[in-house]
Amino acid sequence: MSNPGLLDPDVCYRAVRGKDSRFDGVFYSGVSSTGIYCRPSCPAITPKKSNLSFYRTAAAAQEAGFRACKRCRPDTAPGSPEWNVRGDLVGRAMRLIADGVVDRQGVAGLAAEVGYSERQLNRQLVSEVGVGPSALARAQRARTARLLLETSSISISDVAFASGFSSIRQFNDTIKEVFAATPSQLRAGAAHSQARTPNGGPRDSVKVRLAYRAPMNVRAALDFLGNRSVQGIEEYVGGTYRRSLILPHGSGVAALSLAESSAGAGGLAGFVECELWLDDLRDLTAAVQRCRRMLDLDSDPLAIDEQLARDPLLRPLIAASPGHRMPGSTDPNEVAFRVVIGQQVSTTGARTVAGRLVAGYGLPLRAPVGSVTHTFPAPGVLAEADPADFAMPVSRKKAIKALAQALADESIVLNPGSDWDHVGQQLLALHGIGPWTVAAIRMRGLGDPDVFLPTDLGIVKAMAALGQPGDAKSIETYSQVWRPWRSYTTHHLWAFLDSVNGQTSRTTSTAKQKGRS
Repeated sequence: MSNPGLLDPDVCYRAVRGKDSRFDGVFYSGVSSTGIYCRPSCPAITPKKSNLSFYRTAAAAQEAGFRACKRCRPDTAPGSPEWNVRGDLVGRAMRLIADGVVDRQGVAGLAAEVGYSERQLNRQLVSEVGVGPSALARAQRARTARLLLETSSISISDVAFASGFSSIRQFNDTIKEVFAATPSQLRAGAAHSQARTPNGGPRDSVKVRLAYRAPMNVRAALDFLGNRSVQGIEEYVGGTYRRSLILPHGSGVAALSLAESSAGAGGLAGFVECELWLDDLRDLTAAVQRCRRMLDLDSDPLAIDEQLARDPLLRPLIAASPGHRMPGSTDPNEVAFRVVIGQQVSTTGARTVAGRLVAGYGLPLRAPVGSVTHTFPAPGVLAEADPADFAMPVSRKKAIKALAQALADESIVLNPGSDWDHVGQQLLALHGIGPWTVAAIRMRGLGDPDVFLPTDLGIVKAMAALGQPGDAKSIETYSQVWRPWRSYTTHHLWAFLDSVNGQTSRTTSTAKQKGRS
């Protein structure tokens, strides 16, 4: 039995026998008698245990010669929550592969991003997930191709190159091998079941359903992002959150909204509706992955809630909002600037200042969508800007300039593959950036699951309202029982404070901690 990453076959088989969707995306089962691979929750009759082998990724199952099940569609399962929170080499590499780095820069580029040789990287990935970076990227290209075939009407040859394949022949061979169908058959099979957007030009949209593990308070996640929206790059209208995207081959706009799904009826899976307008369809993979990361769709809410609910203090908060996510970002650089801008000012004030930067230095979109008209200013642009144009105190102007220069010359790199601890130390060395700022960047920009903000005014007020000491040292000490999910506790406490204040959003979050001058 193939067993990369030391999967326990007994545990895996119990999950398959129980049709447990909590394990969808965590592992895949290959059925030797049929030659297909499935997600654990596949509704088909459970095969004999002797006919099953288990794999950490769809790519490993494909590499072993299995094709995707047409019934349970394992290629559309939520992403593995493990890679989303691991800070080691494999976790960082998996996030970068999901972002499309191998398609853009090759395996050598991926290795350079994580600071290892190609040989070391390949050895680590094969040991953990059963295949190397090329096979993982190939599986992702196949998923993207299927998405375009089934949701758009662009030509099949354009689908091939938009999804990252280097030739039509490679595209055709891969699709047939992975899905046991030709590209034309996949498109024809989807025609009767779902409408396709026209995609006749660069500004037509692609509609995607982003799967997640239930429970999830989707509305709370969208509210969090929408209530902090910056004019020009974001809007929140009628329950739909829209924002601009800076992507490898151009810009784009994403619209995210709540979708009706089985999760609403107590199921274990759900979807977020996502509509994308892209300058270049080659950016589809990156756009989808960044939207998933922004909404924290690949986390494991049951595991997180179970751990946090062990603390009697948090138990009522977990019960009030099960599956509460940790909203992130599509651009860590943007988050870093916005966190620095937001030091010691209200959320409303920070939005206003950031909006002025967008208006003055942001790049206009080719075709705006609603009131989303620009992308956030690039670090190089802000590095060259006149600090006199920044409506903020002198010390914060210096911090913005120092951060912009470091990001522009890449002495600091913020991306899904960044080492959280290393980047944190680099940021602390910059003028005007202190521990509160670094922690907020790690949580919102880089997705670190174990960040806590004991000096944040909202956290202090929430802990006091829960009957706990309000000083930062006591709060930090108490927070140790919430490891390794303190970032999620932070969001639960902010939401609790909203409910105490009778607000729909946390609008007065400030930091007591000053940035280091």
